[in-house]
Amino acid sequence: MQPQSAGVSQVAPFLRTVAAYAWRLLVVGLLVYAVFALLGRFHEIGVALFLGLVVTALLRPVADVVARGLPRPLAVALTLLGGLALFLGVLALVGEAVAGERTTLVREFRNGVDRIQRWLEAPPFHVHPEALTDLEARTGQFLSSHRAALVGEAVSGAHHVVAVLTTLALAVFASVFFIHSGDRQWVWFQEQLPGSVRERVAVGGRAAWRTFTGYTHGIVLVAAVNALLVGVALWLLGVPLAVPLALLEFAAAFVPLIGSPIALAVAAVVALASKGPLVAGLVVALIVVIGQIEGHVLHPLVMSWAVRLHPLVVAISVVAGSIAAGIVGAVVAVPLVSVVWSVYTALREVRSRTGEVPGPAEGSGALGASEDSGGSGASGATDG
Repeated sequence: MQPQSAGVSQVAPFLRTVAAYAWRLLVVGLLVYAVFALLGRFHEIGVALFLGLVVTALLRPVADVVARGLPRPLAVALTLLGGLALFLGVLALVGEAVAGERTTLVREFRNGVDRIQRWLEAPPFHVHPEALTDLEARTGQFLSSHRAALVGEAVSGAHHVVAVLTTLALAVFASVFFIHSGDRQWVWFQEQLPGSVRERVAVGGRAAWRTFTGYTHGIVLVAAVNALLVGVALWLLGVPLAVPLALLEFAAAFVPLIGSPIALAVAAVVALASKGPLVAGLVVALIVVIGQIEGHVLHPLVMSWAVRLHPLVVAISVVAGSIAAGIVGAVVAVPLVSVVWSVYTALREVRSRTGEVPGPAEGSGALGASEDSGGSGASGATDG
């Protein structure tokens, strides 16, 4: 009888497999943590580049069409100026709507607060009037006693405004080069890599950019439809500030699953204060209806070809992103997870077809990969 060695032979095969995967997962987890720590250290740059890629995904097709009749630099300039004019025009429309309804809104809110107070005093709540009066007095006293601190906090937050403006300026600056010559930048990046990995990077880059542009176009379309439905419904119900609330719904739709309900909850509060419980109840019903339309109609039709993630994965991604980086993380999480999954799927499909990821073919290299996307160069992979 041969004695068993006291090493690997005594470990069950299942345990050895789990251990092998465990240490690899630990390495991947440490790498992901290091990447997020680096992004957190320089989050303004990361946000600026992300916004630049979003602008590129939206405006690159327009610039390509304009460039058919104009020089490329002039086409890029006209496209960016047109997009900026559209954005500022929307902000001006919202400001005009708020200014035009300010007097009516103040009067309706005062009446609405009195209406809510009488509603709370009536059955089934039976809130004592002195309790509401005491709450109002305490709120006013708190604001008066902490006025200096609140003003100081607002003044000290001025540097945040400077940081936001700097980030936006960097995003516009980056988008200019992404739209104008992103394909050449991508080719240059590929040429700096070892030849054995260029084809893998090309395949992954094409999949990543295809998913990112598809997600960007899809989420903008979904947000626009949601905002249109909300704006028309609030206007028909007579809720004030219908246009600003619709714009809030448009912005909130970029946070999947939870953004739209939060924006519509704000609309319900406005409706409660200005129009009473009945209209507020209709707005709450609107939350349910729009949620069903978004979840069962818009997302399957618009987003399914670009983003194939289970709703549970989307929810976990949004929560994890918000924990890691707040609102910005909640917005970035889903496209980031979608891009990573798309790259993994593309590389796995190539491996399954050929048995291994192919190396660069003779004469193709990065330029050969860039010609694979219909004549648009490596812009099919990443314009950024």
